[in-house]
Amino acid sequence: MSTTTHREETTDLLRFATVGSVDDGKSTLIGRLLVDTKQLFDDQLDAVAEASVRRGTGEVDLSFVTDGLRAEREQGITIDVAYRYAATPSRKFVIADCPGHVQYTRNMATGASTADLALVVIDAQSGMKEQTRRHCCIAALLGVSEFIVCVNKMDLIDWDAKRFDAVEADVRDLAAALGVQRVTVVPVSALLGDNVVEHGSASPWYRGPTVLGALELAKAGDWTGDDGTTTRLPVQWVIRQVGERRSYAGMVAGAPLVAGQRVLVLPLGKETTVTEVSTYDGPLDVAAPGISVSVDLEHDFDVTRGDMIADVVNPPTVTSAIEATVCWFGAQPLKVGDRIRLKHTTHSTPARVTAIESVLKIDTLSLAPKEELEENEIGVVHLATATPLVVDDYSKNRITGSFVLIDEKDHTTLAAGLVGLPQILPQG
Repeated sequence: MSTTTHREETTDLLRFATVGSVDDGKSTLIGRLLVDTKQLFDDQLDAVAEASVRRGTGEVDLSFVTDGLRAEREQGITIDVAYRYAATPSRKFVIADCPGHVQYTRNMATGASTADLALVVIDAQSGMKEQTRRHCCIAALLGVSEFIVCVNKMDLIDWDAKRFDAVEADVRDLAAALGVQRVTVVPVSALLGDNVVEHGSASPWYRGPTVLGALELAKAGDWTGDDGTTTRLPVQWVIRQVGERRSYAGMVAGAPLVAGQRVLVLPLGKETTVTEVSTYDGPLDVAAPGISVSVDLEHDFDVTRGDMIADVVNPPTVTSAIEATVCWFGAQPLKVGDRIRLKHTTHSTPARVTAIESVLKIDTLSLAPKEELEENEIGVVHLATATPLVVDDYSKNRITGSFVLIDEKDHTTLAAGLVGLPQILPQG
């Protein structure tokens, strides 16, 4: 397979996450998008219709298209992230329908962590809620640089243009404060389908794109970590070849990996040359970010899972002490001295909280001193790790600059962490 095809796989595929508060219509919007673009088979539509009858909705409830779990359908809410796939003649999509309830914020963060953009859904009647602001803040922290905002349920306010303008102004103020680079705001009725796939006749005053049109024009590939760093390859697997030779498998991040490239093996700190880059289909001259490959090196170093192969130019930092931005999901507060497991790329190590500096106030986007983090709070913490990490600042690389914190007893995910202070947080 050619290198051109490999690069296109990461740029023609758009990953997006639907975010926002509960009951604002995220699942219905995605259901409408999938139905109107004819992405569903007849038996899938029949199953949605049957679920709607059981719930007594009186009409086909499109939110059931993504709410695939029986428990979710019975409760009428999204609990887990529901992933769906779609394609148009010009683009392929991976859709993460994220839950809106505050107790499932960790699931929303999971859905947004590999997204190129956030599809933000806001009820036109109630406007932006605290959970909507929290979701937008988390998405921006996670490096999502584009928002498509759907001001939903416009049919319930008779397509009031002034109300839409007011919500749009709030959205753009928040996006500017978060440093979100690209924002498109669309008035929609997910229930009726206006401005989702086709323009509706009820809003002649709106001249912008439909939701689908905006998605087809959006930038893709941001999730691969190509944010200004040089090549990174976290080693996921050591492959023993015939004749004692070893290859190292992982996903390329940061910048393309090239046969003949000089690299460092970290944290070992040894320099060598890449002799071959391969996929299942055979050798490559160049592997773009987002491509999983195996790599042969000139020298036979002791490379193991969790190590990193990186370009000798602008390499990542090897450290056992990091300042990080953490979104805490645990029911019990995070405190100084807590011991926890940190998972970074393919590396896992025990860690200890050495300091908690501050918490982010969602309403003002300002930092306030605090000595512990409570559930769903975002704050700045310092961590010491038992073994060295090979990291980049998150603003430079979304993959090598992110980590999760895990409970060592029951292995539940307790926090999403970003190395350094993202630009949306007050600096200094």
